[in-house]
Amino acid sequence: MELRIFTEPQQGASYDDLLRIAKSTEDLGFDAFFRSDHYLAMGDSDGLPGPSDAWVSLAGLARETSRIRLGTLVSPATFREPGPLAITVAQVDQMSGGRVELGLGAGWYEAEHSAYGLGFPDVTERFDRFEEQLEVITGLWATPVGETFRHSGAHYSLTDSPGLPKPAQQPGPPIIIGGGGKRRTPSLAVRYAAEFNVAFRSVEDTQAAFDRVQAACDEAGRDRTSLVLSVGQVLCVGRDESELSRRAAAIGRDVDELRSSGFAGTPGEVVDRIGEFAEMGATRIYLQALDLADFDHLQLVADEVAPQLT
Repeated sequence: MELRIFTEPQQGASYDDLLRIAKSTEDLGFDAFFRSDHYLAMGDSDGLPGPSDAWVSLAGLARETSRIRLGTLVSPATFREPGPLAITVAQVDQMSGGRVELGLGAGWYEAEHSAYGLGFPDVTERFDRFEEQLEVITGLWATPVGETFRHSGAHYSLTDSPGLPKPAQQPGPPIIIGGGGKRRTPSLAVRYAAEFNVAFRSVEDTQAAFDRVQAACDEAGRDRTSLVLSVGQVLCVGRDESELSRRAAAIGRDVDELRSSGFAGTPGEVVDRIGEFAEMGATRIYLQALDLADFDHLQLVADEVAPQLT
């Protein structure tokens, strides 16, 4: 089982905060460091010092880490045009020596679009744009050097693009698609993704989403084992009830609620919870670390959770 650290810096984190967590992630032996891609804080957070751009942050981390994989969970298709996004991700992949992964989604948080002047069409158009972006991005990366790429779609048109620069990974960085959509999401994952992710869902809902995407694999003739299945849940681990309660309070959550919906409890409880998802085929876990100042939290997971999952 691969364990990845997943952060939400829009809730209040500078690049330096992210760098400290990313280096700790690497030093403690975790597989990857991922971050959300949002421009506005959620809930009661003031978001200070303000949002940090996901791909600018990952570019910096690419040069200051050496082993862990890096990526977004997930970048909204509403934020960036597909051509420039393909260039950005390819360049960061080069900068990292081939350690980047692109999580891409349709976008959902309307308030951040309004706050920063971004268009937010209805859900059907957002999915149409998302699908077209996947086609453009993968097409640009796969275009052989010396040839050109053309695309004429409902939302994006590219003429005689050289498809440069090329990412270090070929034919391109792994793409992650996720969510609980019943029709278009599984279809797009089967066509474009290396990984299908279900985050913050119950065991039952996760199983249903996995079943749908595997059925879509069968329908398309894709080997089920070629698609990584992953889950993400909030992390809150304590050696005892006192430590667990302190960590839950630090992120404004209730212990009982976290136990029922996240990776929360003692190390043994969290191992058992992860085991429920492993039984349904998940081989990769995203641990959502919300308190970016609590390095002992990650140390506890590395010392007492990870060894039980090998």
